[in-house]
Amino acid sequence: MSYKQKHHDWNTSNILDDVDFQEHEALQFRDLLHGKEKKEAEGSLTLLNAGQILHGRIVEISKDYVVVDVGLKSEGLVPAAEFESEELVLGIETEVYLDQAEGDDGQIVLSKEKARKFRQWEHIVNNCREGSIVKGYIVRKVKGGLMVDIGMEAFLPGSQIDNKRIKNLDEFVGKTYEFKILKINIERKNIVVSRRELLEEERVSRKAELLENIQEGALRRGIVKNITDFGVFLDLDGIDGLLHITDMTWKRIKHPSEMIHMGQELEVMILHVDREKGRVALGLKQKEENPWEEIEKRYPPGTRVHGKIVNLVSYGAFIEIEAGIEGLIHVSEMSWTKNITEPSEMVQVGDEVDAIVLSIQKDEGKISLGIKQTERNPWEDVERKYPVGSSVVTEIRNLTNYGAFVELEPGVDGLIHISDLSWIKKVSHPSEVLKKGDKVEAVILSVDPESKKITLGVKQLSNNPWETIERTLPVGSLVHGVVTKTTAFGSFVQLDNGIEALIHVTELSDQPFGKVEDVIQKGDQVTAKVIKLDPEHKKVALSIKEYLIEKNQQNRDDIVVGSKGKKSKKKSSKDKDQDFEDEE
Repeated sequence: MSYKQKHHDWNTSNILDDVDFQEHEALQFRDLLHGKEKKEAEGSLTLLNAGQILHGRIVEISKDYVVVDVGLKSEGLVPAAEFESEELVLGIETEVYLDQAEGDDGQIVLSKEKARKFRQWEHIVNNCREGSIVKGYIVRKVKGGLMVDIGMEAFLPGSQIDNKRIKNLDEFVGKTYEFKILKINIERKNIVVSRRELLEEERVSRKAELLENIQEGALRRGIVKNITDFGVFLDLDGIDGLLHITDMTWKRIKHPSEMIHMGQELEVMILHVDREKGRVALGLKQKEENPWEEIEKRYPPGTRVHGKIVNLVSYGAFIEIEAGIEGLIHVSEMSWTKNITEPSEMVQVGDEVDAIVLSIQKDEGKISLGIKQTERNPWEDVERKYPVGSSVVTEIRNLTNYGAFVELEPGVDGLIHISDLSWIKKVSHPSEVLKKGDKVEAVILSVDPESKKITLGVKQLSNNPWETIERTLPVGSLVHGVVTKTTAFGSFVQLDNGIEALIHVTELSDQPFGKVEDVIQKGDQVTAKVIKLDPEHKKVALSIKEYLIEKNQQNRDDIVVGSKGKKSKKKSSKDKDQDFEDEE
């Protein structure tokens, strides 16, 4: 049985705490190491103490024991299992350990194994120091680590086995490595070793050498050791390098795991070396030809391309037109006729579409594309089709607070502003005169193809009555109309020509009265005299009182004194105008 096999079943406590060299033996051992061993006269058992190394000769071999003559009065017994097979030879000289000076039967007890351990320990202490490098064979796994045979057994903690995480300690058993001695405990006769420290020293040394010799632009092979959202870390034989996600491929990817997996071996290009910080930037796509190199030649502006929608963002859609080349279709370039706010209104990821190249920014890696440019722009000839001043019949598509939108043709809309609905009527909302779906005739007022705006007017179909008001309704003339509204300061009357005029409360009657309603009601037909015109502000002031006075003057030769004698507080013309404006 070999030494390694015989010790396969030792417990950790046997190695660290109970090699049968306990506290009293440790003192003797230190004496031996410092040359204080006492050689006693032959045959004097009483001068010998347990724990000494003796020289003897094998005089008898049995199945279980070996008898060794150490020159004392009695011979000693050693368990046969403690000898190597080649050592079991009669007459051979051997070293033994005095385990017991005198047993119960008067026989001395010797140990070959303890003598061997003693010499091994002596050799380690005399020839090794903490920090020394030794070669060892991993014997077995124990709690917290491994036992290593370095000439004697030493403890290898689990944390000192490797510089990376170890999942299974059994894979190390039976293998030989170099170790660094971390601790020698003479009192307890144990040794702690480390393999990790040697690996770390080797890694640091290799890293320094690599950083010194590595060159930008060179190709290196590495193993993927970690994958993150922003890239991949590779082990370049002792030094870590970062392969950023943007340097993996000319194509768009969302995560490195789409093309790389743990443990994969890659050939990468050295992009940048920071020797001070020990950092290396790597590239994978740089090994291939840059598809953007001659992009302007392949896709000059105006080129029609075909591709697949690969991504949607709030401001547009990205289309892949070839491997590694993507262009952006902005929402404003998706339709001539629709106001697109979300790209999903027009396209979805995976759709194949045609587009036109609008512009290229090679240095920024950008291509601007348009879908609407693949179709005819309906606004190209609107100025020819809808000249200013021409009239059209169109349909009301939508009403807003400020006007009505009409459709002149698919993709071409126009606006009739609320101010262009009537010359004479004050319109508060388009719904007062129009409703959705109505067919109306309107006049083209302006055309702006660049801004895609056309304005129309309904009132422009007829002449502006305010331009000739001074001629058609001169001050002093008599007019007829219908009362449309009464207020505390007077009444509004719609004249035969559609214009609305105001009769101030002081001009309602030539006779005293209380409330306006006592004199005039909504719907009454009235005749009045024009007393003031304001074409600029579109105002006409009337007077029933003056009409009545004039009428009475015509019917009577004398003015009735009683009507003039009535004392009443009259409002000035300025006050009347203010009331008119307030109502407006």
